[in-house]
This record gives sequence, C-alpha cells and structure tokens, in this order.
Amino acid sequence: MNILVLNCGSSSLKYQLINMDDESVIAKGLVERIGIEGSNLVHKPTGKDKYAIETPIKDHNVAVKLVLDALVDKEHGVIESTDAIAAVGHRVLHAGEAYKESCLVTEDVKKVVRECFDLGPLHNPANLIGIEAAEAAMPGKPNVAVWDTAFGGTMEPKAYLYAIPREYYEKYHIRRYGFHGTSHMFVSGETIKFANLDKDTAKVIVCHLGNGASISASIGGKCVDTSMGLTPLEGLIMGTRSGDLDPAIIEYLCNHENLSVSEVLNILNKKSGIYGLSNGLSSDFRDLNAAMSEGDEIATQTLEAYAYRVAKYIGSYVAAMNGVDAITFTAGVGENAVWLRPMVCKYLGYLGIKLDEAASEKAVGVPGIISTPDSKVKLCVIPTNEELAIARDTLALVK
Repeated sequence: MNILVLNCGSSSLKYQLINMDDESVIAKGLVERIGIEGSNLVHKPTGKDKYAIETPIKDHNVAVKLVLDALVDKEHGVIESTDAIAAVGHRVLHAGEAYKESCLVTEDVKKVVRECFDLGPLHNPANLIGIEAAEAAMPGKPNVAVWDTAFGGTMEPKAYLYAIPREYYEKYHIRRYGFHGTSHMFVSGETIKFANLDKDTAKVIVCHLGNGASISASIGGKCVDTSMGLTPLEGLIMGTRSGDLDPAIIEYLCNHENLSVSEVLNILNKKSGIYGLSNGLSSDFRDLNAAMSEGDEIATQTLEAYAYRVAKYIGSYVAAMNGVDAITFTAGVGENAVWLRPMVCKYLGYLGIKLDEAASEKAVGVPGIISTPDSKVKLCVIPTNEELAIARDTLALVK
C-alpha cells in the first residue's frame, strides 16, 4: 500500500511517497517559494535521476497538482496513476485540545484546524490548504491529519498548566502543548527498540536539536513533559528563537525601543536565538562552530549557552521522571554536530553518563550507541523520520 505524505509550510510543500509493505521511499521532493517569484519543484524518484522545474506556483493547489503530475510522469514518475495512492497523510501543526490522536479528516477536523489559526498562524492555514488541495485533486481518497501537538497530549496538568489566572486556560485553552511531536514520538519509540529497553517502562529523553529545537521526556513512549509551550517559542535557545526568557523583557523593550508587542515577538522569533546571541554572526550552527574553532569569543559564549540550556532541560526531565534510561540526539544538529555532544554531556557526569567519543564520531546521520559500555545511561543517535511516522499513523487508520 502506497501512502503519500504531505507537509505543507507557509510557502513550501515537502512530500514522500512511501510503500508501506516495506516502508521504502518510492519518491520524495520539495516545492519551494509557493506564491513567490522563483517557485520550483525538486522531485527525487528512487532509482532515477533527480527532476527539477522552475515554474510559477501561485498556491498550494497548484503545488499539489505538480507533485501528483511528477509522481505519474512517464519519464520521471514512479506510479502509473494516482489510483496507486491509497491515502494521504498530512502533518498538521495544531489541534488545540480538540484532538490528541491522528484521525481521518472530516469537516469537523478541518473546522478545528481553522479555529487554531491563531495558535499556529504560519502552519495551520497552509496545512488546511494542503488538505483541501489533496481532496480536490483526488476526490474520495482518505486523508489523515497527524497532529504535531498530539505527543504532548499525554502530559498531566502539572506539566502543561501555566501559573496564570485559570480563566485564561478555560476561555482560551492557554497551556503548554509542545511541538516536534511527530519527531519525538518516532524517535522515542525507535530509541526503546534500538537500545533494547522495556517498551512499557523505559524512561527516554529525546533532544530534537535543529534550527528549531525541543526536548521531551517520555515513559513507555508517552510524553511526560516537553520544552515548547503554547507556541514553539518556549524552551531551548534555537536558531533564531530566544527560547525561555523573563516575560517582562517584552514590556521593557516595548517601552525603551518604542516597539509594539508584535514587533518584539518578531524579534524573539526571528532575530534572537544563536543568531541574536552571536551578534548576527549566523543562525547556522556550522558557522558558529567554525568561528568557535578559530577562537571567536562571542561564538564560543553562544554555543556554550546553547549546550548549557540543553543540559539544564535534560537534568530537569531526569527529575520529572525520577530517572532516565536513555538520552537520544536527533534532527539536523543532534544527528550531525559531533562537537556539541561533549559540550552537553560534560554536565551529566553525576548521572554516571560516559560519552564514547570514538563511537560518537562515527554516528553522524546514522543510528548509534554513543555511550561507553559502563555508562549508567545509554546515549543514542537516532535520525528522525517524521514522514515515516505520519505514514504509519495513516496506514493504521485506513487499512
């Protein structure tokens, strides 16, 4: 059975066609700059040459049609017709408190996605457009919504409630939701299998470290806590996001810089993080690591602050679970930045954690145990695969 996975951003569309008989990727690709000059499609069929076109793509409806055309193209395609697609799985950012598990798309589901536009203003509108574009292109084909907030749905009130007047939670559902949920769900489950842990009791901390970054704690694959909150701004220092800070800073900057709240939030989302902390050097960790290697003091301070924040969250989640069996690094930075792992692990000696640096050097973009045999906690690298996680949930609902 073939499942098409769509991940629609505000101006992009990532896709994979996956054969769920063996979970192999038949084709994948990316549509960029939707609605912007210079829009293009890059299509990568397995076993064939990459196919790229640059053409005006005014909206996601056009983008979805281009993807389907590429999949059935006589020269570059991988299927004879869209009849070979059994269902479509969609990454959807936010469902508020309405849905906490993946589900078939219905009119009520689309209504919930629309009602959560203000909670996910960049992603939810694009996610809904992608769903409706797929429905229009392939009428009657099952569509499944896989919620990015679902993993955090198992948190208890002590973990998700903010200490603000309860009426705001009751009226507006202001609470901590967590994001990167599909990645955390997949990687926590894979860690349990890879490290040979008990599937019901394993205490796992997943460090999803990329330009956006978050950490989760789970027991038996169920989320206990996660670092992002009402929005993806809370938690770790990120590429351009500030992560945790004193909320009074917002009023302070508004008053002293004559800025609106929206303008300050834009700074916290797009001009902060390692980019802001490094005085605008870069939001790319590779650039900062290169600068740190050359003795740049600001780059060094920035990356030390980043690693320190990661270690603090790990420590707090060990306390939240009263122990930990495995800590896993994943996503672009977590999977590839070998230099970061010792910076984090140097804070974790009190847990009996020992990093095997030789093993860590080999575990770049591939699964690996990077702790020594006598380490009291297993350290792992597990590449994330959100598309496969979405496809698995979609298959479970339509087979």
